[in-house]
Amino acid sequence: MADMGAFRDEVSAWAAGGPGGPARDLAACLGVRTAVLLEGPSDLAAVEALAARRGRDLAVEGVCVVSMGGAMSVARHADVLGPPGLGLRLAGLCDEREQPFYDRGLERAGAPRRDFFVCVTDLEDELIRALGPAKVEEVVRAGGDLRAWQTFLHQPAQHGRPRPQQLRRFLGTKKGRKIRYGRLLVEALTPDRVPAPLDDLLRSL
Repeated sequence: MADMGAFRDEVSAWAAGGPGGPARDLAACLGVRTAVLLEGPSDLAAVEALAARRGRDLAVEGVCVVSMGGAMSVARHADVLGPPGLGLRLAGLCDEREQPFYDRGLERAGAPRRDFFVCVTDLEDELIRALGPAKVEEVVRAGGDLRAWQTFLHQPAQHGRPRPQQLRRFLGTKKGRKIRYGRLLVEALTPDRVPAPLDDLLRSL
């Protein structure tokens, strides 16, 4: 049975230069109406975790959350999913430094920018600031990474660095860790502490 994961796979293949027919067929079958463009899988994990916390099933709502594999892929994904391709409504998150890629890609595709929201550094930084370093360390401890975190802090390169910077760097030091903590940090948020870009994105969908 077709699902949103299969649609995502076909979108990735299309964006990489493959045929668009299978994605078109699945979009029609699944009733996809909106595509959320995100830079990577950790952002996807965070968005889906917040949706779940709010009792929303984005796939049932016709919303497909797409990890593009980097900001420089936004133009191609806007082409295949936006007005030139499937004609879906586009939304998403981007980092402030990557915003020019999004602006150019969306403009080229003739897609509006109104449902794209900007993180100052990146979503991990937004989550760390929202929770505070002490709470993030609690999440790391509960996640079974206390020993790895303590070892990381003893590295000479980390001496004297602000704790939020250390935490952000730690999350990126092991494959899969950013994805896992994208979900865990969102699950640790209180409803009033959800970072504005993430909250605004969910409200726009």
